[in-house]
Amino acid sequence: SLVARMTLKAGKITSLAESIRAIADMEDPISHTLKKTEVAKDLVFEKMYCPLGVLLIIFESRPDALVQIAALAIRSGNGLLLKGGKEAMRSNTILHKVITSVIPDVVGKKLIGLVKSKDEIADLLKLDDVIDLVIPRGSNRLVSQIKAQTKIPVLGHADGICHVYIDKSADMDMAKRIVLDAKVDYPAACNAMETLLVHKDLNKTEGLDDLLMELAKEGVVIYGGPVAHDTLKVPKVDSFHHEYSSMACTLEFVDDVQSAIDHINRYGSAHTDCIITTDTKSADTFLQQVDSAAVFHNASTRFCDGTRFGLGAEVGI
Repeated sequence: SLVARMTLKAGKITSLAESIRAIADMEDPISHTLKKTEVAKDLVFEKMYCPLGVLLIIFESRPDALVQIAALAIRSGNGLLLKGGKEAMRSNTILHKVITSVIPDVVGKKLIGLVKSKDEIADLLKLDDVIDLVIPRGSNRLVSQIKAQTKIPVLGHADGICHVYIDKSADMDMAKRIVLDAKVDYPAACNAMETLLVHKDLNKTEGLDDLLMELAKEGVVIYGGPVAHDTLKVPKVDSFHHEYSSMACTLEFVDDVQSAIDHINRYGSAHTDCIITTDTKSADTFLQQVDSAAVFHNASTRFCDGTRFGLGAEVGI
């Protein structure tokens, strides 16, 4: 999964360029008035977008994250300090050089700084009079460490424990397509499916058996919760709160949509969760009660992406 995150192939570079052009073509957000209210005669209250200031972003191994973060910072008028993982240091150095070389002098080439040493992070985290926001993109441990070491506001999420719940009324052909895409398309991504929840009535049905056969054919290793372990004889999972980031996932059976919601809110990471169902009432209940940044009905978790949402890119969730 580490190598998959670090690799920058031609197709990925092309899609990165397209996402940057999408950001560039957006309406300039700075000084854009959101609301204007005359609260009393000749006393006007105006609400508008403005830059946050200087951002310190500490991110994981993916070098394409550097490009997306830099593009968003430039577009939103923010200064930026970047610290990438040591395993992608050469790629990050080259990408930083490319980006800063095309920033006009009127803007300033020092708008985006690249921090190369891990030792400098501790000193930077003390600069609450200079840096306005820290965004750590990495493990839960990293996010917790950063929060504990600084007075600067921290915007952090760590895990991507995404669920797909197949309801008893689901179209199983659709379910198979969605689950395969959510797990197999890019398993190292934070929006890949890590846990598959299935309504108990679908256990031992032809549709579910076909789906499990397809996952096995793709090389996905399935671990079971207590019920799935007993009935399907698959290896038992140690914890439901686990992000594989590889060709493996957890499977468990639940009693109904409410049980699925309770499971997700207890063990999930509030990233992206999906329900597959033809029952509108069940779908509405799921969409309203699952407390995640993105909640989908009959769509792959892989659609949770800034570019897919028409935003060009994203930092965090």
